[in-house]
Amino acid sequence: MSQQPKSNAAPGAVLNDQQWNAITQAIHGLNRDQLTWVSGYLAGVAAGQAGGMPVAASSQGGNDTASTPTLTILYGSQTGNAKGVAQQFQAQVEAAGYTSKLVNMADYKPRQLKSESHIVIFVSTHGEGDAPDDAIELHEFVSGKKAPKLGTLKYAVLGLGDSSYEFFCQTGKDFDSRLSALGASALLPREDCDVDYEEQAKSWGAKVIDALKGDFNVAPASQTVAVQTGSAAQAVASHTYSKKAPFAATLIESQKITGRDSVKDIRHIEISLEDAGITYQPGDALGVWFKNNTALVAELLSLVEVNGDESVTVAGETMAVADALATKLELTLSYPNFIKAYQEATASSSLAELMEDKATLRTYMAERQIIDIVRDHPSKIAAQTLVDALRPLTPRLYSIASSQAEVEDEVHLTIAHVDYEAFGHRHQGGASGYLCDHLEEGGEVEVFVESNDNFRLPENPDVPIIMVGPGTGVAPFRAFMQERDAQGASGKNWLFFGNPHFTQDFLYQVEWQAYYKTRLLTDITLAFSRDQAEKVYVQHKLIEHGKAVYDWLEEGAHFYVCGDAMHMAKDVEAALIAIIQKHGAKSEAEAKAYVVALRKAKRYQKDVY
Repeated sequence: MSQQPKSNAAPGAVLNDQQWNAITQAIHGLNRDQLTWVSGYLAGVAAGQAGGMPVAASSQGGNDTASTPTLTILYGSQTGNAKGVAQQFQAQVEAAGYTSKLVNMADYKPRQLKSESHIVIFVSTHGEGDAPDDAIELHEFVSGKKAPKLGTLKYAVLGLGDSSYEFFCQTGKDFDSRLSALGASALLPREDCDVDYEEQAKSWGAKVIDALKGDFNVAPASQTVAVQTGSAAQAVASHTYSKKAPFAATLIESQKITGRDSVKDIRHIEISLEDAGITYQPGDALGVWFKNNTALVAELLSLVEVNGDESVTVAGETMAVADALATKLELTLSYPNFIKAYQEATASSSLAELMEDKATLRTYMAERQIIDIVRDHPSKIAAQTLVDALRPLTPRLYSIASSQAEVEDEVHLTIAHVDYEAFGHRHQGGASGYLCDHLEEGGEVEVFVESNDNFRLPENPDVPIIMVGPGTGVAPFRAFMQERDAQGASGKNWLFFGNPHFTQDFLYQVEWQAYYKTRLLTDITLAFSRDQAEKVYVQHKLIEHGKAVYDWLEEGAHFYVCGDAMHMAKDVEAALIAIIQKHGAKSEAEAKAYVVALRKAKRYQKDVY
């Protein structure tokens, strides 16, 4: 839960009401580690003032903008990656002595663009080339008729995405093209980062800083936030498990929670975090590092005629190629760069022909894993060439399905086991196959918490919430209810849940019934799509209960959606707009503006994938 001052009254002798309000707004939503970092920064500022040194302008945005330009760093992030890269870039900027400010696009006023001199954008893409939620308003503004001419603006854009998707880094491309069309000048060419983005982003950031040298005066080291707060930030980081420094946790349980005849194999996973000191909040995700199936590795090596004991180098580390394929490289998701590199190494004419038609290639990749591509086009290849053609393994993120207020040093997940037959072979998902099938209970799995400040319960436990989570999208709402139960929250709670069949696929049925019996769960609306002739989904149930949904929104309810980004989330948003239009007596434009206002107020939040 977010930490806040116990009293809302300003300590009059020290701060006036305006100052107190500014501070409480600034720390709103920060987690414990972030608050610790801020406290270290403020202590550094106080020490600097006591010693006669000026306060660092980099945190304040600068008062003398005419002589000291400010670099505005904007980020739009769905899962936190773009935010993390932006934060790391600001650390680079401050170490260089430049004045900067870091702003979430959701908190940025688009019309401020015309007053900026320098901006750097970090933005992800999800779904079918869609902007992340916190970037939607700015994205639409720069693409719209009201966008101003930006002839004096200098900018740089870094896009984050996944090349296995068709619209790779599309949002970054959109910002780049629109800013250029509005007259702004690029400090250097846009870069598009794939899932393995860390080193590329760091190198690109250094180039941006170099490009700024002619425009920015370097502040003395004693004036930069980096010098004043570096030790505090490092002290926090050293005690925090992360993507690069995960915790070796223990699998406690992997239990199937769908019925024997269900078309889905959905598991309830319990993992022990004992002795880690790891904390998380409802709404956060758990990052899971997994190992590729040894049988899959063995078959791949056989197809390319490589001895598994042969040494290769991966990211500067030398190891046996079999170990590299098992623990370091992506073997499930397929992507264009692998096909390109594999075709060049094997001189495959059939692959070359396939690559000539992008649409056909996309369809081909969407249906196949790496092993399928090699099965279709087997060829002898050097071990190091194979390794170089593959991209690094990346952890999978799963919405956390528990609250520590109830499970303490455990973390629970709700995972759909990807397990199917295709092209005459069994296929499994990388992480889901590892957790649900290959890792035995008591086995070790490396994990870390990915904070998600864009998916949080209301700070006021009296505020009502509406939760839309079909399938495994129900996971974070189980955490929400455990948290609200522990809080003794009086706010109303309404769950919309859907899946194919009531008897086979009602996930956590007993728990929801218990919450409903105690009235912690005010209402539950179910959409079992295959239990009647006509398919019924959660968006249909929202429309059916539209008047009550709108009334809850008017009472101040927060609206949450978790699950499929490609279809469900879009259908739910369309239903929400239709509900507001009908029951709020609004035009379509007014209803869309209502939804935008909900989003800006953090009352409409999505955790989609």
